[in-house]
Amino acid sequence: MVFSAAQLLRRGGVGATGMRDVVEHARAPRGSLQHYFPGGKEQLVNEAVEWAGRYAARRVARFVAALPEPTPSGLFAAMVRQWTDELATSGETSGCPVAAAVVDRAGACESTRKAAATAFATWTGPVAAALADMGVPPARAEALATLMISAVEGALLIARAEGDVRALTTVARELGSLLDGAVVRD
Repeated sequence: MVFSAAQLLRRGGVGATGMRDVVEHARAPRGSLQHYFPGGKEQLVNEAVEWAGRYAARRVARFVAALPEPTPSGLFAAMVRQWTDELATSGETSGCPVAAAVVDRAGACESTRKAAATAFATWTGPVAAALADMGVPPARAEALATLMISAVEGALLIARAEGDVRALTTVARELGSLLDGAVVRD
């Protein structure tokens, strides 16, 4: 049900994601909501947001492993490509469930704000570690990881609004040399 909630949040945000929708999407018995999520929708949304952060963090290692020669620009291009591929092949206009939760609930629900902050930190850590492994000084790696994630999230928002991958491909192209320029060669 957490996965289903994350998928529904990606499509319509918190407001458009009802508990019944989650049960239907997950093909789960309705009674399981009360059993597994006694905190109701807020708990389910928070768990979906935290799951999304862990999912994004795990993808970083897969992106790096798939690069013939790991570079910061290559990692960033792979992060962006997951969205451009989805938008280009399926026409799907889904976004990030973490961003959806922030937009819909962070101002009104402290636990959701904290879950989203945790999700972004969970994602930022592996990106920063990968950059450091590529030769970016650790202090700069964390800042660049934040920049990369912020750029992906912002470009994804624009891409959804425009129904086009232009913003995503632009950030990948324009930030690539900046990211690679942060590598310190021995």
